Amino acid sequence: MSLDAAENGVPCPAVEKNPMRRASRLLIALAVAALAAPTAALAQSRSEQDIQRELQSRAWDQTPPRLRGQVNAGPCPYVKILYDAARYLEFAGDRLSAAEVVYTGEIEEVAANCSYRDDDPISVNMNILFHLGRGPHATSAQRTYRYWVAVTDRNAAVLAKEYFDLPVDFGASDRTYVTDAIENLVIPRASATVSGSNFEILIGFDVTPEMAELNRTGSRFRIDAGVAGQP
Repeated sequence: MSLDAAENGVPCPAVEKNPMRRASRLLIALAVAALAAPTAALAQSRSEQDIQRELQSRAWDQTPPRLRGQVNAGPCPYVKILYDAARYLEFAGDRLSAAEVVYTGEIEEVAANCSYRDDDPISVNMNILFHLGRGPHATSAQRTYRYWVAVTDRNAAVLAKEYFDLPVDFGASDRTYVTDAIENLVIPRASATVSGSNFEILIGFDVTPEMAELNRTGSRFRIDAGVAGQP
């Protein structure tokens, strides 16, 4: 929901205030080949403080849980939301209109930190903020979304990928915010000279080819478009 909608008296969405916390099973089992030496550039996601300031300035009553501060031997992996899979848009028919919306979702923000020293593997913790909605063709107030987390090297080769289920209960609302936590995502390093800047962590919904193409075109449908069906 946009800020202008909140100011005009539209009810704020329901918020999941107790985020799901899960220990990631994602572990790159293969030995990582020798990678380039650490670069001077710091390739990291936006800081947690920046994200918290932005969230507090919005019209939601939601702040992602704080992540523990870490002292690292080098920069963290770059964490980003893959554009092609950043939004989930499910329609009842072939017509792309607000009246045909079943369920929608958008990955809004990611806060991440990491920890490693000497030749230890890199341990990453993340909090992911989802904005989810149900439209006129939704058949239930409950929906389980599926998303994935992938680790790649800087040459874009996928080293490991894992899928996660995100159960959501909309209650009487047609939209909600949910924070999901991924803990202890482990990335082995070939040696102490390999820094986190050699890796990327990508996040996205499990989308169909049609959804991915719609995302690539930049077409947008507001999550609060239409009137949600009764649960």
